[in-house]
Amino acid sequence: MSRNSAVSRPARDPRESVSEATAARLSVYVRCLAALEGEGVDHISSQELAKRFHLNSAQIRKDLATFGEFGTRGVGYATGALKRHLISILGLDRTRRVAIIGAGRLGSALADYGGFRSGGFRIAALFDNDRARIGSKSRAGVPVHDIRRLAEIVALEKIEIGVITVPASAASEVARKCWEAGLKAVLNFAPVRLDPPPDAFLKNVDLKINLETLSFYIARA
Repeated sequence: MSRNSAVSRPARDPRESVSEATAARLSVYVRCLAALEGEGVDHISSQELAKRFHLNSAQIRKDLATFGEFGTRGVGYATGALKRHLISILGLDRTRRVAIIGAGRLGSALADYGGFRSGGFRIAALFDNDRARIGSKSRAGVPVHDIRRLAEIVALEKIEIGVITVPASAASEVARKCWEAGLKAVLNFAPVRLDPPPDAFLKNVDLKINLETLSFYIARA
C-alpha cells in the first residue's frame, strides 16, 4: 500500500475486538470512498462523507479511530489512501478463494456472479453430491466437484471461505465437512442455525427472515 502523509498506520490491529456492525460499516465506507475516487474527489471530511451518503459523521470518526488516526484537520481524509487502508483492514488486499457447497440454482447463480471477482473474491469450486452435476461447470466455468473431495480441493486450491447453499436438512452435515476441511469462515444460506467450533466464523443469511422483516414494516406503512 502506498504511503500518504494524510493517513498514518495504526500501532496495532484490533480486528478481533471489532463488532460485526463496525466491520459492515467499513465495507460501506470503502464503497463510498470508491465512488468519490471515481469522481476525482481527493479529500473529504467526515461531515461531507456523511451528508453525501446519508451516514453519521460521529459514527464514521468513531469507527476509523478504532484503527488509528486518519485525515488532516481542515483538509479531511485523503480519499484514495483511506480507501486502500480500509481495504487492507478488511483483508481484501489479496484475493480470497471461495467454495460453494450446493450446486443448485442458488449456488450456481452465486458462482456466476461477476461482482465477486471485482470485489476481491474468486469462486474456485462448487461441490455437490448429485452425480448428474459432478464433473460439470457453471456458466462462468466454475467446476463442480464431488462433496467427498472437499478437504482435498480446499487444500489444493487454497480455499479460505465456504458458502453453504444446500437444503436445511443437509446444512449441519455440510457445515461439519467444511470445518473438518479446514474452512474457518462459512457463509450459510440454509434456513437453519449452525453451531460452529470456537475457532471458526459463521455468518447466516436467512432470506425468509429478511422478507418477513420487510413485510412487518410495510404492514405498518
